[in-house]
Amino acid sequence: MDQTKITEFEQKIGYTFTNQDYLREALTHRSFLNENPDFELPHNERLEFLGDAVLELAVTEYLYQEYPDTAEGVLTSYRAALVRGAHLAEVAKRFELEEFLQMSRGEENDKASKAYITANAVESLIAAIYLDASLEQAVQFVFRFIIPDLQDIIENKSFIDAKSFLQEKIQERNSVTPSYRVINDWGPDHDKTFEVAVFAGNEELAKGVGPSKQKAEQEAAKKAIDLLNLL
Repeated sequence: MDQTKITEFEQKIGYTFTNQDYLREALTHRSFLNENPDFELPHNERLEFLGDAVLELAVTEYLYQEYPDTAEGVLTSYRAALVRGAHLAEVAKRFELEEFLQMSRGEENDKASKAYITANAVESLIAAIYLDASLEQAVQFVFRFIIPDLQDIIENKSFIDAKSFLQEKIQERNSVTPSYRVINDWGPDHDKTFEVAVFAGNEELAKGVGPSKQKAEQEAAKKAIDLLNLL
């Protein structure tokens, strides 16, 4: 990665590295070394290990301080939603991290693998800032790019597994296990949309729509939770 790209990336994240090797290592995936064995730095997996811990600490302390009346189990769910890979991959899009990653050509062409690699690189980047500066600077990065999504996560109830939560509550209330039924679908086979209804016995609780049966079931469960005021 040349100096121009390093400077561009630093501007995107709002942090300038004293030791830019930390940044270069954070943005280097293992597969890149397979094609570039003479590269002078290691891949980012050790930084990812450290960054995971720094991220968990930053998020945990924030939740502890800001939600003093919230039960531990709910705080754990909030934290899990903030630090999960899918969320970190979305966070990475805000500063176009994917465009600066060093990886093999094969990984670049694998969309699912690339998202996973990108999410892990966010953790590596947090560790790089921590090592280059301080815990305070790493926490500031987390506050700038990761914490702000918490309100949307809470409002959209994406911190829970809606199906599992609904099952637990309906079993308590009705002594039955919710069931799901596809009631409609449309579109070509490669791009179908499904509408699913969730039932407690013969009682229809809610409907959900999604690009797969599983996502439509989750949406139906979320709507049922809302309609029944279970959360």
